[in-house]
Amino acid sequence: MNYVRAILCTAIFFVQSVAAQNTGYTGFWARTAGKLPALAYGLGEDRLGGAKMGYLDTSVLLKVVDTAKSMFQVQLSKNHFAYIDKQFIVVDTTALDKPLTPFPYTSNSIIAKGDSLFDYVSIRLPEKLPYKSWMDINPSKINIDIYGVASNTNWITQLSSLQEVKNVYYHQVEDDVLRVAIELQHKQHWGYALSYGAKGLELMVRRQPQKLDLNTMIVAIDAGHGGTNVGASGICTNVQEKNATLLFAKALEQHLRDAGVENLIMTRGSDSSFDNKDRILWLQAQLPHVVISLHLNSSGSPLISGTSTYYKHIGFRPLTQTILNRMLELGLNEFGNVGSFNFALSQPTEFPSCLVEIAFLSNLDDEQRIINPDFQKDVAKKIHAGLQDWLKRVER
Repeated sequence: MNYVRAILCTAIFFVQSVAAQNTGYTGFWARTAGKLPALAYGLGEDRLGGAKMGYLDTSVLLKVVDTAKSMFQVQLSKNHFAYIDKQFIVVDTTALDKPLTPFPYTSNSIIAKGDSLFDYVSIRLPEKLPYKSWMDINPSKINIDIYGVASNTNWITQLSSLQEVKNVYYHQVEDDVLRVAIELQHKQHWGYALSYGAKGLELMVRRQPQKLDLNTMIVAIDAGHGGTNVGASGICTNVQEKNATLLFAKALEQHLRDAGVENLIMTRGSDSSFDNKDRILWLQAQLPHVVISLHLNSSGSPLISGTSTYYKHIGFRPLTQTILNRMLELGLNEFGNVGSFNFALSQPTEFPSCLVEIAFLSNLDDEQRIINPDFQKDVAKKIHAGLQDWLKRVER
């Protein structure tokens, strides 16, 4: 089905490009569709795919202007372009006669308010337009760029029910790019969700827990790979990553339960296939306070060894730092704290997350540690200690 959709979209692109040559604009209008459509900065890629700008909601209006390989190039605004996989695009047949000219949309009012659980910022827009968001630190802030928009926002209402949102303001950074900034009360980012509602773009901001106690928080443990997704394999024992990560996940689960953490969720508890996008959607529905994803590294060189932690969003880096510091107490070499990581499970903005590459299956010494049940328990203790260190840092 996705293959047929891509062929149809490509055919329409060429037909409309020829038809539009007299106007100076080419391409066609389309909407995002499918499971977690994402914009990419360019056509470059590695084993994790191209560098992502971020996920988009479904039914977002995009102007397709070119095609390359399995991707469409889309024009976000006059000066901004991105790429999206063809499987996430459907032609907007209701907009076939819409001029392929610069975007004429204007923003309306912004309102920020809270309920018993979350803070919300609603940006009134007449259309589901493309956007990207990112976190800033020092001070902590959420930024949203909305493309194809000129501001007609003449008031921003902020209600006293807000608890995490400190200030909301905007800048017209380009003629057709509107930037909305949301300053936060706390230094630590606890996550946010961005999607379209009935009247515009809706930001849901998660609040810092009233009690910074792991025993009262929801902790998600993700055993990497599983089922048909085997992962790496040991060079001596041939242990498979999917089996080893499950052993580490169960050791962490048991240790945390013994320590009094009751609200634990596991993405898998057996050798089962669970697509990464389905894991993300499931975790987004569960809304844990923190996610720990466990993996084992591998290299073409048997000399490379050590432990490392990974994050995508700068607001979640402190968690990955404290866990890495504790993991190094096990005598493992340091492979580093890696940011802007392009792995799928690191992409969500809804919850702080840390991907832990415990050690290298391709290194003989690391491999022997990995298969040792005592080491699995020691790793659980260190991750727990890292979580506690993180919460103490947040409290300060």
